[in-house]
Amino acid sequence: MRLMERMGSWLKAESHGVVDAVEDKGLLLKQALRDAEIALETKRAESESTKIREKDLLSLLERSREEAENLDADIELALEQEQEELARFAARKLLPLRQRIVECERNLETVRERRAELDAVVATQSNELDELKVRVRDYLERARAGESELVLDWVVSDEDVELELLRRKRRKAGA
Repeated sequence: MRLMERMGSWLKAESHGVVDAVEDKGLLLKQALRDAEIALETKRAESESTKIREKDLLSLLERSREEAENLDADIELALEQEQEELARFAARKLLPLRQRIVECERNLETVRERRAELDAVVATQSNELDELKVRVRDYLERARAGESELVLDWVVSDEDVELELLRRKRRKAGA
């Protein structure tokens, strides 16, 4: 029985140690920093993906416009030569192509808007991540020196708040 009590005490002590390790603020801060870096990289990858999509749409749009111009010329030529059947044939190809052009232009606008949003978010989050890195590094250095107090709250003045609101209003007005 004594052995079982000792093992129970040992297990409790080990479990408390595990909980303390999990709750270690330094480890939590490092994990939060890694999570923030992953989130930022995800946004960067999405931004790159939208750039590739934009490039593909521009290429498709250019090819479609060239093809439409050629079909327009073919229709004009067929009409000049009084070949209405050939003009109809080219017109049947031209009409869906014009719809594709309109759809490409619409998609291109959407992709550009999304990329602009992502680029703004990436810029903001990149700055915030840099600040977070400095703050975490500062905390970890203080913790190694024996100062275990976590100081993550910075003093924010009323002017800082006003400037932030003005920036957001300008961004909103620009969008």
